[in-house]
Amino acid sequence: MGFCSPKISISSGASRHFLPGWGGHVSSCNGVVVPLRKRKSRRVRFPISAAAATSSSPAKIVPLRRRNERAEKMTSAMEQLDIERGVCIPFRKYTPDTVRNKVLESRGSTLSLLARGVEIVWNLGLYWSALTYDCLVGRDEEVVPYRARQLRNLLCDLGPSFIKAGQVLANRPDIIREDYMNELCILQDDVPPFPNQVAFAIIEEELGQPLEQVFSKISSQTIAAASLGQVYRATLRETGEDVAIKVLRPEIEPIIYRDLFLFRTLASFLNGISLQKLGCNAELIVDEFGEKLLEELDYTLEARNIEDFIENFKDDPTVKIPRVYKQFSGSRVLVMEWIDGIRCTNPQAIKEAGIDINGFLTIGVSAALRQLLEFGLFHGDPHPGNIFAMRDGRIAYVDFGNVAVLSQLNKQILIDAVVHAVNEDYAEMANDFTRLGFLAKDTDVSPIIPALEAIWQNSVGKGLSDFNFRIVTGKFNQLVYNYPIRIPERFSLVIRSLLTQEGICFTLKPDFKFLEVAYPYIAKRLLTDPNPTLRERLIQVLFKDGVFQWKRLENLIVLAKENVAKMSNNPALQHNNIRSSRSLQVAKKLDLTETIKDGARMFLIDSGIRRQMIMALTEDSKLHIQELVDVYRLVEDQIDIPSVALEVLQDLPNVTRDFMLAWTDTILSDR
Repeated sequence: MGFCSPKISISSGASRHFLPGWGGHVSSCNGVVVPLRKRKSRRVRFPISAAAATSSSPAKIVPLRRRNERAEKMTSAMEQLDIERGVCIPFRKYTPDTVRNKVLESRGSTLSLLARGVEIVWNLGLYWSALTYDCLVGRDEEVVPYRARQLRNLLCDLGPSFIKAGQVLANRPDIIREDYMNELCILQDDVPPFPNQVAFAIIEEELGQPLEQVFSKISSQTIAAASLGQVYRATLRETGEDVAIKVLRPEIEPIIYRDLFLFRTLASFLNGISLQKLGCNAELIVDEFGEKLLEELDYTLEARNIEDFIENFKDDPTVKIPRVYKQFSGSRVLVMEWIDGIRCTNPQAIKEAGIDINGFLTIGVSAALRQLLEFGLFHGDPHPGNIFAMRDGRIAYVDFGNVAVLSQLNKQILIDAVVHAVNEDYAEMANDFTRLGFLAKDTDVSPIIPALEAIWQNSVGKGLSDFNFRIVTGKFNQLVYNYPIRIPERFSLVIRSLLTQEGICFTLKPDFKFLEVAYPYIAKRLLTDPNPTLRERLIQVLFKDGVFQWKRLENLIVLAKENVAKMSNNPALQHNNIRSSRSLQVAKKLDLTETIKDGARMFLIDSGIRRQMIMALTEDSKLHIQELVDVYRLVEDQIDIPSVALEVLQDLPNVTRDFMLAWTDTILSDR
């Protein structure tokens, strides 16, 4: 398929009915109770109903009748994003109304919009005409490399909004084909820095005091410069600590708002095409993109992200997150602890520093998986400039302006997908994609099931050691381009992040096997996490077609023990700089106490589990004592039998109570 008829997917398949154009955004979550993003200052759950906005007095709602009727018939794109993500954000920088008002209320807005609109339409129109001509003369495939480079240069010329859009497209196989994606992957965000005098004036304005009163020195050259801001290195006068100062580019916000307004206006004309091609609305991808882009323009949000990461990893002595100096920071300036580390793509320097590469890679993969499956807050831009190897062996992250937030439900579905892959249940795996928002709810998944099976079987057919995430992603990209699949923005960040980190791993160790580190972590989570939903997933893994998988249980235990051993014996923990009580937070043994207690509880209370376990011990008309002994031998050095037995006995009154309640419910239901 040539690029001349590109696949244009502009977002969520959650619904086919949306407010067209720039209709008003109703601040609701459609009556659905959704959790806010987890933060110390905003830990609340609440239902917000669109109906709650209506008045009980008919006289008051007559002037708004048309608007209310329209709102009843259609759901706004932003509401759909909140419902799909399971995360409702009541105070957001981006809404279609906010962007429209910001643009139209500015002086000279009409002339500016007209000029910019003509510039965008003219340049994109010329490019599209060239693609159309290539198709007509039958040379569309042979000129793909040239046209891809041309697109990259065009986006650079159109400014920061288009540079950011190109970086998003580089991870969106649902929108453009893979060869164009590969070209956009090298799209650089580097631009000439703006003058120091301007940057220093912005810093002083945010500080409310002269620069020299806070900093004893500051670099005369920028450490890094990008389309949205630039970074300096400085030293705090009071403490002598080195810090990084991130300064927002002046007058960038009006430019971004203007371009987002034009993006969404153009997208409103593509709704029919996108609905026909993908069953999703064209404006949604603009809303996803705009929301993330405006978050990057507010450094107070980045400061909160850093605080969240610090909280998440506070008990992990192998991960370093820089401290934020909030007293010196604001919406346009962010002052952070300076990270004195080694770029993670410099294996020679890492070796010379005495850092164990295998240990560092284990730390990195485990930290990434914890972000994804445990915390639901994921670093969205872990390129080599944002990840460092500390000289004590820890991994350090910087630049938290772009993060992906996953709800508890999203995390559970991701684990479901892993379980279904292990069980080779590809029909349920396809349903998982629907639940995650990759497919519209009414999409027929039957044509996708064989493709998913082929991708997975070809990827792990020779064993997990041959699994390559980039190869799997490449095959998945082809599937996405050929089927009505849309990749939600948060998952495009996750995929890009995993790909980038796998690439870093290959740079440090060319024969690195991602799953050899990832699977032990997942096995440990399944076996030790007391979360009831993970207990259910563990049961799904251990029972296939009603038959207990003894070998799979043994493999899980072996993998989990491997994860514990790798983390507890990691050289980073032995380094003098971090040898402290914090290192005790890393478990030395596989703690199965809660798992055994829950297993005993389920055996006594749940008749279905009890029946399955008895069948597992007596399958094929024989007692499976040897399998039970094999499992015990694997865990005997990991658990203290008397202590576990004591805890089980102490929990017996609660188990007895639950058993009586379950038995009573059964009796009453039978009657």
